[in-house]
Amino acid sequence: MDIKQIRTLIAIAETGSATKAGELLHLVQPAVSRHIRMLEEECGVPLFERERHGMVLTDAGRTLVEYGRRALRELDKARAEIGPAANAVAGRVVIGLLASTSGLLAAELVARLRTKYPAVTVSVNVGYSGNVVQWLDAGEVELALVYDTRSSTGFQVEALLDERLYIVGPPGDFDAGQPFPLRQLKDRAMVFPNAAHGLRSIIEHALAVAGISVDIVAETNGLDLQKSLVAKGFGYTILPSSAVLDEFRQGLLSGAPIASPDLSRRIVLARAATRRPSPASVAAAAELVALMKEMVLADEWPGASWIGR
Repeated sequence: MDIKQIRTLIAIAETGSATKAGELLHLVQPAVSRHIRMLEEECGVPLFERERHGMVLTDAGRTLVEYGRRALRELDKARAEIGPAANAVAGRVVIGLLASTSGLLAAELVARLRTKYPAVTVSVNVGYSGNVVQWLDAGEVELALVYDTRSSTGFQVEALLDERLYIVGPPGDFDAGQPFPLRQLKDRAMVFPNAAHGLRSIIEHALAVAGISVDIVAETNGLDLQKSLVAKGFGYTILPSSAVLDEFRQGLLSGAPIASPDLSRRIVLARAATRRPSPASVAAAAELVALMKEMVLADEWPGASWIGR
């Protein structure tokens, strides 16, 4: 099993065609077929099902593609670290950001890294906390912002900030300077994130402890859709200020911090404990932490309290 065979496997998986894979890799058709045949002989199982409309991965093939992509990423990182620019920070770093924080952080973070480390290529993956944790565990991202993840022993985590949660509704419904008692959520129509969102468990736990029931009129895995439904009057929602800061400023939504008791989430920087961080990853983490701290201390992140170093 060699790198050329793995690249051929992945190319066919992505294009669904040995012919297209050959064109992509600049290989003649017999070479493509030979690479796959040798892989299948070595693994002892078929990797593709040959169908009339193309080549489809078997279960074994999907498993090998997943590990193959991970191996190629690691090789690319190693090549970047030991190349001619080894004395400078270079390479590619993949960062996982929470959907609720990406609008606040992503553009400024990319700009800072581009200015300070021009040889670093930045890739930003955005998702809910559950998704981001899965990406981190699978090695698809190198560092990530997630909700406090005490139950995950495979991560190195650094607590950065606590962020108050806000009741969010149409324009004019709430005054940001008047905290909103949790008990007043009783029986309100609510638009909630789906179960994959770490915020959902925080909200449900708080409601259960307070003995409050609400009317969930809609659930969604899309933050923009969640905010749109609220703006159109379908119900209220609960979000951190970072997720709705632009809408508050533009008067598209209104909100107030939830109180009695205060409701908040903790954001941590997480990395896989078993993987050696690349120089690009270390640099990106330092810039991300510095950016977040600056924003909190400058009151550009309403409701956030800095607890990091």
